[in-house]
Amino acid sequence: MIADDEAWHAVLERDRAFDGRFVTGVLTTGIYCRPSCAARHPARGNVRFFADGAAARAAGLRPCKRCSPDDVSRDERAVLAAIAAIKAAEQPLALAALAGEASYSPSHFQRVFARHTGLSPAAYARALMAERAAQALSDEGSVTEAIYAAGYSGPSRFYEANEGRLGMAPSAWVNGGKGSAIHWAVVETTLGAMLVAATDKGVCRLSFNEGRDALEARFPQAELIEGGTAFAALLRQVVDAVEAPGDFGHIPLDVKGTAFQEAVWRELRRIPPGETRTYAELAAAVGKPRAVRAAGSANGANNVAVLIPCHRVIRTGGGLGGYAYGLEIKRKLLEKEAK
Repeated sequence: MIADDEAWHAVLERDRAFDGRFVTGVLTTGIYCRPSCAARHPARGNVRFFADGAAARAAGLRPCKRCSPDDVSRDERAVLAAIAAIKAAEQPLALAALAGEASYSPSHFQRVFARHTGLSPAAYARALMAERAAQALSDEGSVTEAIYAAGYSGPSRFYEANEGRLGMAPSAWVNGGKGSAIHWAVVETTLGAMLVAATDKGVCRLSFNEGRDALEARFPQAELIEGGTAFAALLRQVVDAVEAPGDFGHIPLDVKGTAFQEAVWRELRRIPPGETRTYAELAAAVGKPRAVRAAGSANGANNVAVLIPCHRVIRTGGGLGGYAYGLEIKRKLLEKEAK
């Protein structure tokens, strides 16, 4: 069962990709619907989410006659069966095999799967393995054991699959950064006090008006080292990027998010300095035009301000929208880039 906030967002967007994953119960009318139901949206306080129609019926609700939530389409059944097969498989499954089980051609099945999940079957399997690896790295005693526990055939396959991804080195995922060294400093800038922190892979935190306590909360088991000779050179690059914004794609990053968040962050880094995008344009750029709020949430989950330029995203109509460190800093950044 997905989180209530995500489910409610899917209902507001009438996102068909969530049909079959849960049903929406409306307590005041006594009915339950698909997430994509075209009926008028109920008040949030009158809604409860159920894993399926059986659970909703057990709560005394009846199916909506407009969207027929119990009539799962052939495409939905095929996608749900493929997801179950991918999750149960010990090795990646071929597209042809998944399509054959549904009696679809591989190309048609790939389109159907992507329409419902936002990913191809192969990308879905890779994202699933990466999430399993992240979880296993938090639980297992060694990185190697965690990689095998996630379903990879060996460490080399793990690193090949994750090459080019924004993401902390596996050792930094374990137990709040246990075994990792993070260098940090707080410096004064024209935007205020700025915290910069980095592992040996790249910048893992850039924020304003924060200090060591913020790092301890995120990496409680890491070794936090203030300053450092090698770190000083990277720090100078970061300060220059903030004071004279331009193309700072050369500055290495060490961050981790979900597959969707990382896709949003990559698009943010593609926005040229001096330009802005709306939240709707950002969602469209990652191939999920209806996921405007989700794109906004991914934008807000950015841990590396400026270098992943979430300040370049504004509301449709020109409003600044939100910013974790205050609209005054966002306004100043945009003014710097406009010059």
